[in-house]
Amino acid sequence: MNILLWVLQVLFGVYFVAIGVSHFIVPPGLPAMMGWMYELSPALHWFSGTAEILGGLGLILPGLTKIQTRLTPLAGAGLVLVMLGAVTWHFQRGETQNIMFNVVLALFVGFIAYGRWKLSPLVDKDAS
Repeated sequence: MNILLWVLQVLFGVYFVAIGVSHFIVPPGLPAMMGWMYELSPALHWFSGTAEILGGLGLILPGLTKIQTRLTPLAGAGLVLVMLGAVTWHFQRGETQNIMFNVVLALFVGFIAYGRWKLSPLVDKDAS
C-alpha cells in the first residue's frame, strides 16, 4: 500500500503543481477542454493556483523530508475541496467532461488523504 500511495502522491503532486503554475501564466492556445481558464477571474486564478501548488507540494514534501507528515493527508483533503469547487464551476457552465475529470481527481486525492491518514500513515523522523 505504501508504494501505491507514493506513486499516486508523486503523480498527483506533480500534476497539481503544474496546473497551479498554469493559473499564474495562462498560456495561449490551451486545448478546448481547458478554455475555461481564459474566463476565470484573476482572484480565482490566484486562489486556485496557490491552493493547487501548496496541495501538490503537500502531497510530496512532508513524506520526503519526514517533517510534519500529518500535512500529507491534509493536503489531499484540501485538494478534494478545491476539486469540489472546480466541479461547481464546471457544473454552472454545463461542462460535463470537466466535471467528471474533477470528480476523478477528487477521488484519487481523497484516496491519498485516507491512505496516509489510516491505511499507511507517514512517520516523522523524530517519531521513528
